[in-house]
Amino acid sequence: MYVSTTVMPPADRMSIWTAATAVDERRPRSRHRKLGASDTVCQRRAGYVVHQVPPTDKPDTRAAILGTYIHEGLLQSARSEFGWLVERVVSDERIRGHIDVVQLDEETASRLPKRHRPVEPADVLTVEDVKTKSSRVWDRVLRYGPTDAEVRQVLLYADLLRTTGFADVPGQRYLHRIGPLNVGRIRFRFVCRDTGEEHVDEFPFDPWLADQARWWVDRVLEADSPEELRRDHDGPGLPTKTLCDFCPWASACWPGTAPGRPVQTMLVHDDQDRSQLLAAYVRDRERISAARKRQEVRRAMLDDSPAGVYGKNRLAWTGGNDAQEPDVQALIDKFDEAELAVPMVPDVTRMVATARRGGVAVPMRRAMGKTPRAISVTRT
Repeated sequence: MYVSTTVMPPADRMSIWTAATAVDERRPRSRHRKLGASDTVCQRRAGYVVHQVPPTDKPDTRAAILGTYIHEGLLQSARSEFGWLVERVVSDERIRGHIDVVQLDEETASRLPKRHRPVEPADVLTVEDVKTKSSRVWDRVLRYGPTDAEVRQVLLYADLLRTTGFADVPGQRYLHRIGPLNVGRIRFRFVCRDTGEEHVDEFPFDPWLADQARWWVDRVLEADSPEELRRDHDGPGLPTKTLCDFCPWASACWPGTAPGRPVQTMLVHDDQDRSQLLAAYVRDRERISAARKRQEVRRAMLDDSPAGVYGKNRLAWTGGNDAQEPDVQALIDKFDEAELAVPMVPDVTRMVATARRGGVAVPMRRAMGKTPRAISVTRT
């Protein structure tokens, strides 16, 4: 019978992730230092790219690498089957980028040689970005669509296409000759990495929003140092992961905190900061408490509702089954039949409870580690 075991690879065998990480680090996107549209997730991070600050951290990139493999496979399939333009370069003197997909409209497609035309032209010229997401955030994607940073990235792609056209680089010079294009639509195509589910969000291209994205880039390029630029996220190490946890410049951006303390403590400088933060903390706590009470009432109201789709939400029920627990006597009998020794470890929790009920002092000793640090805020 085959028994699965976990075995560390021998010293002469490298992890496959060693190869995948090395290849990923050699990608042009990982090496270029001209600001890319995909770098615009945070002003300060973009500043580190512009000022060519060496990375200070090596975050875990395995999930991102898997996403890249899926991404590339899907795009190449779309190129071969549909004739879509995929991974096309756009650039000007300030910013560059790789557009995932450009779907040409009929008038623009007619200006290309027949072998380069799409199988079926789009009704309007569309710039599309494909994003792979985990099931952990999939519900948020369905409810709220792309983030502000994702919208800014694709608006920059579309604006480069509108103002300069495709870049004059090998492999796409036939596209460069077309010149600037009239972009009509932005599209996001989300794919769940765990289930393969697909979701599409789209909206008309808005030059005013594109100008806002350009303004964002201008602020980055005008800064004399990255430290002049704001942090657009809450920092690494929080219970809910942020982009900071995967940033190559996290230590440069959040320096100087005491060992074991959250990096966010560096944002507090004096008692006035503490006073404002405590007031905000109490307001948040009160809002959470009120929201939880409202949620409990609505949960009770829904208790008799059957599963199904209601408006934009799907209701499903889990649980409600008979609870299971080990049958101790039957387990002892099984041990006897198998000639196994029945463990006789004391039940510490029950002993402590019995001692306290009987008025017996419970002897304590110092354990490894420290108790969790809890905050207490009361009205003065």
